[in-house]
Amino acid sequence: MADVDQPLDLSHEYALDRDCTTLSRHVLQQLQSFSAEAQDLSALMNRIALAAKLIARRLTRAGLVEDALGFTGRTNVQGESVKRMDEFANQVFISVFEQSGLVCRLASEEMENPYYIPENCPIGRYTLLYDPIDGSSNVDINLNVGSIFAIRRQEGNDLEQSGKDMLQSGHQQIAAGYVLYGPSTMLVYSVGRGVHAFTLDPSLGEFILSTENIRIPDHGPIYSVNEGNFWQWEEPIRDYTRYVHRHEGYTARYSGALVGDIHRILFQGGVFLYPGTVKKPEGKLRLLYESAPLAYLIEQAGGSASTGSQAVLDVIPEKLHARTPLIIGSKENVALVESFIQEHSREQQDRQILSTKG
Repeated sequence: MADVDQPLDLSHEYALDRDCTTLSRHVLQQLQSFSAEAQDLSALMNRIALAAKLIARRLTRAGLVEDALGFTGRTNVQGESVKRMDEFANQVFISVFEQSGLVCRLASEEMENPYYIPENCPIGRYTLLYDPIDGSSNVDINLNVGSIFAIRRQEGNDLEQSGKDMLQSGHQQIAAGYVLYGPSTMLVYSVGRGVHAFTLDPSLGEFILSTENIRIPDHGPIYSVNEGNFWQWEEPIRDYTRYVHRHEGYTARYSGALVGDIHRILFQGGVFLYPGTVKKPEGKLRLLYESAPLAYLIEQAGGSASTGSQAVLDVIPEKLHARTPLIIGSKENVALVESFIQEHSREQQDRQILSTKG
């Protein structure tokens, strides 16, 4: 038991205070430049941080604020019921970036079409893609949720305002990350030079660097998947699930919030799966707003992200709200899941050859 008469050792806090690396400063350090693009990316990350602070403040008071919880009564472009917090968070991102002068348009899974900011378009060189509140079903019961974001360069004039030029692979992302709203609010990001985590210090109102150059373990014990969908999956995913049930060293962890589950795997290793089903082989997760940004981040940390048949970052969507299966996490864990899919595919091919010969 600690001696209550002994003063607390606060030296570590003072050490932190002497070298508080803020998010905007860190971006410039990462890019090792004060070029126009480096300053733009620093400013963009500052705007994302501002949106995160506003959303975090709303979430901490959600149970006390009128009309913060529950459903709006509307459905979004995917046919899903819209929660009030979804709507609030989406509007926060719009309001924050309308003032930036950097972003010509925003695309969100809550909006059918991109949101254009005409006054920014002559000078705004970037597009922001985002999921304003991921795991919003957790909001009403006070569990963790998150926001996911990606930045791409604005290409062409897009006079039709269709967003067709965004139908490119995830390799076109120049930055991506997420915000986790949990016991503390954390922002994790990459500009293509590793993955770095920042924690919001409420007393300063700033995101302060807490973990730099995060590396995901090559193998981890966690598998994160909604096993309630077991009988809706294709056979290879069911085979993989049976495999981890039979072997020691695996632990099931699934929260229903993608950001929270990915955050755990980023630090502890393992694999997150949201496979397609027999009826919906494309899965549930949106490529541009969820899968591709997280794939970019995980690969920067030394991990892997796959649809089961190809790398997520190689997928070229056919529409803005395209969905894709997602297998993401430690390289060895993802490769193991892929091996079940590949083996099943070989067996099917062999059967087809035999039936043809027969």
